[in-house]
Amino acid sequence: MDSEFKPLGIGNEVEKAIEEMGWKSPTPIQVESIPYGLEGRDVLAQAQTGTGKTGAFGGIILEKIKPRMKIPSALILAPTRELAIQVSEELEKLSKYSGHVCLPVYGGTDIERQFRALKKGVDIIIGTPGRVKDHINRGTLNLSKVQIAVLDEADRMLDMGFIEDIEDILRRTPKARQTLLYSATLPEGVRKLAYEYMNDPKEITVSKDEMVLDLTKQFYIQVGRRNKLWALCRVLDAERPKAIIFCHTKRMVDMLVEKLQGLDYKAEAIHGDMTQSKREKVIKQFKSDKIDLMVATDVAARGLDIDDVNYVINYDIPEHPDVYVHRIGRTGRAGKAGVAISFVTKDEKYYLRSITAYTGMEIMEMVPPETEGRDTVREVMDYDQLSDIFGMVVFRINLGDNDGVKKNEIVETLIRELRIKDHSIGKVKIGESTSTVEVHKEFAQRMAKEMPKMKYNGKSLKVETVPR
Repeated sequence: MDSEFKPLGIGNEVEKAIEEMGWKSPTPIQVESIPYGLEGRDVLAQAQTGTGKTGAFGGIILEKIKPRMKIPSALILAPTRELAIQVSEELEKLSKYSGHVCLPVYGGTDIERQFRALKKGVDIIIGTPGRVKDHINRGTLNLSKVQIAVLDEADRMLDMGFIEDIEDILRRTPKARQTLLYSATLPEGVRKLAYEYMNDPKEITVSKDEMVLDLTKQFYIQVGRRNKLWALCRVLDAERPKAIIFCHTKRMVDMLVEKLQGLDYKAEAIHGDMTQSKREKVIKQFKSDKIDLMVATDVAARGLDIDDVNYVINYDIPEHPDVYVHRIGRTGRAGKAGVAISFVTKDEKYYLRSITAYTGMEIMEMVPPETEGRDTVREVMDYDQLSDIFGMVVFRINLGDNDGVKKNEIVETLIRELRIKDHSIGKVKIGESTSTVEVHKEFAQRMAKEMPKMKYNGKSLKVETVPR
């Protein structure tokens, strides 16, 4: 059985598992780093999320260490519990025929269960620095036989303040170990760590042009905040996707989930304020198709590795391009096509420009898809989107010179009858048969609802907004 992974040095047992996982060909980071890793070289690799890093260091580990050795021969450090779980799950799939035993260790769960598993014997430990350090201090984790140490998403671990724990853990492993470091960025702190604890590492960079986003079609919908739920329901009703929906804040996640559940969508939340057991339950429900939608903060942007997510929806577009890449890297995986849709307000268009400049990829505009029957949520008038930078909305009235109307009459009517403050009224222009008047968005709803109830010299009034 030969595949494109065979020339990299991958053996039959791992190759068979790869075939069952549906991987057709190695990614650039796998092509670049696996051969050096199998030679025993330390590897310092810069690669974005979604480039196949786990398959790269996982393939190296499984080929180089013997299974069923009781004391761990490989240690993988990850910044979050979610990433530790996902890496462990992928390694369990890769080791299906090799017999290696993997164990994720992280906080927020039953440590006694981890004690029992360690006592039985483990080949590969995948853990967060805090929990690994805890096991070391308790004397339940022996790192004296570690041959390979992996630092996954090293930049994020340093950002989270794990540097002292990482250094202490590495000092507990043999100096002769092999070290593999994978990081989306290589700031000074990561390089300092690399060159202090690595031996002449081979530097590998997967450039932005090689981000594994080619299978993801990227779109944006320009929509105001008040109509985001309407646009989201249009997408959900038309496409019936299995989707991860990203919001900026935990509060927004909870509010959106409550609304979606109230509309009978199968949705659950995942964010940092939830207990670990609840988060794991939601991920399990999502993977087993018991729910279709997982609404998340960026705690889920890194580390979640679910192959059949076909949509990522940015309910709130991220401010930073690298966060955008991490988010949409949750779809278009394992050779399957994906779709990324970002909701963008008028004031957020510049985020799109920075994202396209960063990725070099086009994000196409789309309109909310048509759905059969009535909308699940009604579209409302969003005056934030219709206003200028000063908050002024332009209205057209069916009165003009032909009706003998004057500017001062319109202004006085707005102040006296509609109770609009004079400083909230802008330019008034009288045309032949229609006139336009600027009103601050604070009073726009009153203008739209109350003025059509009025008459001018017996003529019924009609009012409509004018797009900017």
